[in-house]
Amino acid sequence: MANKGPSYGMSRDIQSRIEKKYDDELEARLVQWIRMQCGDEVGTPEEGRLGFQQWLKNGVILSKLINSLYPKGSHPVKIPDSPPSMVFKQMEQVAQFLKAAEEYGVVKTDVFQTVDLYEGKDMAAVQRTIVALGSIAVTKNDGQYKGDPAWFMKKAQEHKRDFSDDKLKQGKNVIGLQMGSNQGASQAGMTGYGRPRQIIS
Repeated sequence: MANKGPSYGMSRDIQSRIEKKYDDELEARLVQWIRMQCGDEVGTPEEGRLGFQQWLKNGVILSKLINSLYPKGSHPVKIPDSPPSMVFKQMEQVAQFLKAAEEYGVVKTDVFQTVDLYEGKDMAAVQRTIVALGSIAVTKNDGQYKGDPAWFMKKAQEHKRDFSDDKLKQGKNVIGLQMGSNQGASQAGMTGYGRPRQIIS
């Protein structure tokens, strides 16, 4: 934003650490994926953190990205006919993308804050959100994902098991290995509580 001055001291140190988390190689892969999902009309950003931020800042490309992961007619985000120029409209568009990303399955801890993108405070968090979105799209494997599935890691999926009542009853009679064994156990040599041990010399 225009009224944001330079940062000094500790805040500058924190900002520089955040900036170091930004991955230029990952940026290139994300741009490639977004273009494949949304089509060439989204254009290409200038290389680097600032170019990537400016490209996504108004929220339209992000909205097109989330919409491309749904079948036609069930798009979660409304995209305006012309890109929004007013600050609050742009931030609102980004907020709609974030809400839709959570509904798609991105966990809250992987979702960036609107100011992270709009003010360029944490572009690494923006990358993290897009990566999480790609991972879920690859995992869903519902035909909406475009691109190389190897670009994103599949999320671990729940593997439910259904046991019959007989199996569950059998399991109640088994002593787990964590509990040790009751084979050959006896109380031989044990003394009653409170009595001193007999030491024979």
